[in-house]
Amino acid sequence: QVQLVESGGGLVQPGGSLRLSCAASGGIFSVRTMGWYRQAPGKPRDLVATIATAGNTNYADSVKGRFTISRDNAKNTVYLQMSSLKPEDTAVYYCNADARMSLYGSLNNYWGQGTQVTVSS
Repeated sequence: QVQLVESGGGLVQPGGSLRLSCAASGGIFSVRTMGWYRQAPGKPRDLVATIATAGNTNYADSVKGRFTISRDNAKNTVYLQMSSLKPEDTAVYYCNADARMSLYGSLNNYWGQGTQVTVSS
């Protein structure tokens, strides 16, 4: 079974930076698209950024130019470098990944438990 383990969340002042990481493990054959989503209280879970295996990226307009998503395919790990953080970035950030357990297995989607990011002075 695929497990996504996140780290790097915490409290940071406006304008500060934070780096999140998420490692996928559990007998994975291949990991495809990975990404980060966030959910603020009372709001739906929204896309932050995604990255394909070849490195193609997609960002929400609200984070373009401030956040950078990257990955290490050898480690099945995805990162989110967050800079120039704003109070409105405060949310629980969730790691997401598409993965299969074998060459002919189905591609399934997995979620991490989430990590709290709070931007406040």
